[in-house]
Amino acid sequence: MNLIILVAALIVASLVFTASFKLVKTVISTVIAVLILVLILMVFGVTPEDLVQELSNLPQIINNMITQFLNIIGF
Repeated sequence: MNLIILVAALIVASLVFTASFKLVKTVISTVIAVLILVLILMVFGVTPEDLVQELSNLPQIINNMITQFLNIIGF
């Protein structure tokens, strides 16, 4: 009985470790991608504050685009 519990615990620990590793790997790669994008934008004169401002305006921009599209197709 103890052997079964030990094997089950090892399997669960392995699954948790694998999931945690994949999560950390995804987070790190996303952070690196965002950092590279911000650095490229800074070369073209866009500051991080400009980027944050546009991101905060994004829901309104998308809403306006959808409204215009619906007006074009007649809804």
